[in-house]
Amino acid sequence: MRAAAPRTQNPQMTLSSSTAPTIILSAPQLAENIGAVARVMANFGLEDLRLVNPRDGWPQERAWASASGADWPLNGAQVFGSVAEAVADLKAVLATTARPRELQLPVITPREAAADLASRVAVGQKVGLLFGAERAGLETADVALCQAVVTIPVDPRFHSLNLAQAVALTAYEWRLTQDAGPPPRFRDAPPPADQSAMMGLYGHLESELDAAGFFHPPEKRPSMIQNLRSALGRANFSDQEVRTFRGVVTALSRGRGRVLDKLARQKAEREAGGDLEGA
Repeated sequence: MRAAAPRTQNPQMTLSSSTAPTIILSAPQLAENIGAVARVMANFGLEDLRLVNPRDGWPQERAWASASGADWPLNGAQVFGSVAEAVADLKAVLATTARPRELQLPVITPREAAADLASRVAVGQKVGLLFGAERAGLETADVALCQAVVTIPVDPRFHSLNLAQAVALTAYEWRLTQDAGPPPRFRDAPPPADQSAMMGLYGHLESELDAAGFFHPPEKRPSMIQNLRSALGRANFSDQEVRTFRGVVTALSRGRGRVLDKLARQKAEREAGGDLEGA
């Protein structure tokens, strides 16, 4: 079994772990679920993982296998004997549960929770999100230690969520408060074609459309060309895409030529047959 390791941080992590919420798992049952939680924590820039009385003890090798390389939350995970001990240094803790409680606490969505946590973090408070065991959820006594209840708006016919799924939804909303922009491009896009290449495409396409009789009635030709050019211009073609599109136009026009040639031959054969009958 793996021994507990000192906390390590992913060198590519961009958000400071000191300002991100702590994730507290109360009585987690399966090591695989703990590993899956670590994986989604790493996805969304969370690092501080605390375990309260894990059923099978800690550490558990299967957790690292399930984390798929997101080892740093597991390497730095702390184990506590009670929820009270696990949250003692936190200024605010939100409990996640779908079960109604007799406690008079605000009930909020993950998005509202993320906004609340972000506002607290902005003034230097350490905060956390508390999750219950897979089968039974949180005890009322543990929820009483929290400042609000977070409930994910799932279909009431089936409100049970996997532990890692619940962490992922709340962690995603937190991440949006810190970095709402889209991720960078997966790869650099090629530059757009210059206008001379686009004009060549326009001319090629329009000449073939003229030959096919597309521009009808003739007085609408200018507006039809304008619409075509506007649509193609919005596509922001690269040079390679211009060449590909022109290849398509060429293939279609040659196909049209073969069809017209076939029709001409059939007509000639019919006319030749008529001439023979009249002889």
